[in-house]
Amino acid sequence: MDYINRLDNYDGLELAKIAQEDQYKLYEEALCIYKKFGESVEAIKILLEKQQNIRGAQEFAEKTNKPEVWTELGKAQLTENMLKESIESFIKANNSSMYMAVINLGQIQECWEELVTFLKMARQNQKEQTIDNELIFSYAKCGEKYLGDLENFISEPNQADILKVGEKCFENKLYQASKILFQRAGNNQKMATVFVMLKEYVQAYEAAKRADIPKVWKAVCFSCVRAQEFKTANLCGQNIIIHPDHLEDLIKHYEKFGYYDQLILLLEQGMSHERTHNGIYTDLGICYAKHVPHRLMDHIRTYSQRLHIPKLIRGCELYQMWSEAVQLHLLYDQWDQAITTMIEHSPTAWRHDIFSQNIVKVTNHDLYYRSMIFYLEEEPMLLNDLLKLVATKIDLTKCVSVMKKTGYIALIEPFLKSVQGQNIAAVNEALNEIYLEKQDYSSLRNSIKDFDSFESITLASELENHELLDCRRISALLYRKNKRYQKSIDVSKKDQFFKDAMETVAESKDSTLAEDLLREIMDKQDKELLAAMLYTCYELIKPDVAMEMAWRANMMEFVMPYFIQFMRDMSQRVETVQKSTDDIKKKEEKQQ
Repeated sequence: MDYINRLDNYDGLELAKIAQEDQYKLYEEALCIYKKFGESVEAIKILLEKQQNIRGAQEFAEKTNKPEVWTELGKAQLTENMLKESIESFIKANNSSMYMAVINLGQIQECWEELVTFLKMARQNQKEQTIDNELIFSYAKCGEKYLGDLENFISEPNQADILKVGEKCFENKLYQASKILFQRAGNNQKMATVFVMLKEYVQAYEAAKRADIPKVWKAVCFSCVRAQEFKTANLCGQNIIIHPDHLEDLIKHYEKFGYYDQLILLLEQGMSHERTHNGIYTDLGICYAKHVPHRLMDHIRTYSQRLHIPKLIRGCELYQMWSEAVQLHLLYDQWDQAITTMIEHSPTAWRHDIFSQNIVKVTNHDLYYRSMIFYLEEEPMLLNDLLKLVATKIDLTKCVSVMKKTGYIALIEPFLKSVQGQNIAAVNEALNEIYLEKQDYSSLRNSIKDFDSFESITLASELENHELLDCRRISALLYRKNKRYQKSIDVSKKDQFFKDAMETVAESKDSTLAEDLLREIMDKQDKELLAAMLYTCYELIKPDVAMEMAWRANMMEFVMPYFIQFMRDMSQRVETVQKSTDDIKKKEEKQQ
């Protein structure tokens, strides 16, 4: 060290390099040489790199006060994360070359005011957009007291990307700064969002109005709903609901917070908008179904032409508004679905007048029979009215079969009577069974006489040995209608109904049957029956047979009316023949 100070004639730079080599580590001697030869930069590097003496380096920089020395000190301080000290050093050096490292560290340590100071110096030396951007952001991070400086800065010429910085401020929740920046950039879309975050809802509405973009309207409206600023939300909502693609999102947002009344009010006002569409009417109907069910039916009837019916039907089914669902099915000419809904959701959805008007329009004929069962279970007293409406459309045989399976066939007796004129076997048989069960023998007899399309022999066989006398008489009548006269007579005679037997014989026009019945009556010695038999079967009984039987039974006087009548008929016939003969002779004589 003594030689270094006393001697001058030596190569200082070369000697300093040797002194600071690792094998010698003569750092003080190297430092002294650099100072003696005026190499300030190399000297401070010894302090910083070899001795790690930041404090000594700072004192050396202050003593020398050279920019290049301050620069080296600033870099070292920056490496040691001494941001404030490094910024002071760079400013004294008037060097901004390390601006990116300073910015990054400044943001990490959140030394915004120091960063502002550095960046103001940096932008005097360099025209970089990044520097201006970060200066604006640093102003914003410094708080409200620097907002004036921020406004002044952006009002002057600069290289900053105002919109980009504004978005960065917004992301960092620096809303006042981002408002200033977006206003400067003239971006109404971003301004509306910022006003919302600042809870300046009226200004947000005005900004959204200027932007007039659905996305912006939604953002402002949704924020107003969350803040319960329903007046402003309603104004924004009017500009959303006119777009069908965004209407559903709006409804979900209102319902998420439970603001149903405000949502319904918004949609009702939207119906009067000049750009209204069917989606508004339909979604309002769904809201009614969900929240105000008593208003839905009037809504459907009033705006039936403006509704998207399939969608509203799904809403009604979801919220179990069955009467309204039926009304919509009818408006859409879906009669089968309307009838099915009334059947499946009775009594809520069912009305007899509506059911009656539309059952005749269905295309699925199985619904007729399903409706029969439905009415049988729910409204049995109206079943006959229903059947009369569909009488021309249903298969009567199937109808009877369905009702027989239920065990309540007698309930539709009035309907069966009304269609018996078609003389269908199933109907006749059903009525005959009903009459028989009710023991209405008069109606049963009339039915059998007037309508012959049924298994008469089977019924006759069943009734032949019935415990009731009237049933056995009907059995005889059935045998007579099927021309089984002998069987009919046997059944009648078995119960001593000779009048029925006589009528059967007279209808048969069989002399043999007449004589057999007459002999049986003669054997009974019943004078009145004899007279009745001769009167009823007058044309079938031969006079010689009658005379013989009367003579044998000693009842000639009761046969006399028969003979008198027979003699009268005989004499008339002879006179007729005589007259015919005389006429023939006269004609022949005239011809001759």
